[in-house]
Amino acid sequence: MASSYYKLKIEDRTLTGTKSAKTLRNSGIIPGVLYYKGEETINVAVDKLAMYHAIHSGQRIYEINVAGATQYVMVKELQYHPVTDVLIHIDFMRVRRSEKINISVPLILFGDAAGVKEGGVLSQSLTQIEIECFPTDVPEQIELDVTKLEMNNSYSVADVKVEHDEITILSEPELNVVSIHPPVAEEEPMVEEEVEGEEEVEGEEEVEGEKSKEENESKDNQNQES
Repeated sequence: MASSYYKLKIEDRTLTGTKSAKTLRNSGIIPGVLYYKGEETINVAVDKLAMYHAIHSGQRIYEINVAGATQYVMVKELQYHPVTDVLIHIDFMRVRRSEKINISVPLILFGDAAGVKEGGVLSQSLTQIEIECFPTDVPEQIELDVTKLEMNNSYSVADVKVEHDEITILSEPELNVVSIHPPVAEEEPMVEEEVEGEEEVEGEEEVEGEKSKEENESKDNQNQES
């Protein structure tokens, strides 16, 4: 196992249960479990700040010491609080040098896409890709060159290539990774045009109506006098 893996201090956890877990979190400790197929699950605890640095180290396999023995683990699941989004529990899985593992790693795009140069908008829909490999071969990331990606085109997982012979991509080949589409044109607000002379016409109709009324009243008066 490579010696460059991130060293993470993990301690045994004797207290279990919701109340004990809450007490640990309040003191800056995250509860978790460590397991391996066919072996007993161990309750563990890890410092919150140390775990934060481990997650952001770029490493996916961590070196730990349990009962005086060096072991290697990967994070199988991170549980976050549904409201505060604070990390509240970790599942570690022990790995062996001689056994391949399934693990997700970041999928990073690079290059100036041709479609973007034409004014298109690049949209990445897949940021993690699942692979199978030995623990010693886990890459920090897998890259995809988008230099030749043109307008109204896309790349899928099938377009992602890995040069390492011991790394196999497990994600579905048809999954969309990135696409480039034209920018969405903003609709201009509709402005109602006023018909010129409309108010004047209405005014004229009112005047003409008043004149007709006056003329009728005048005729009635003349008839009564005669």
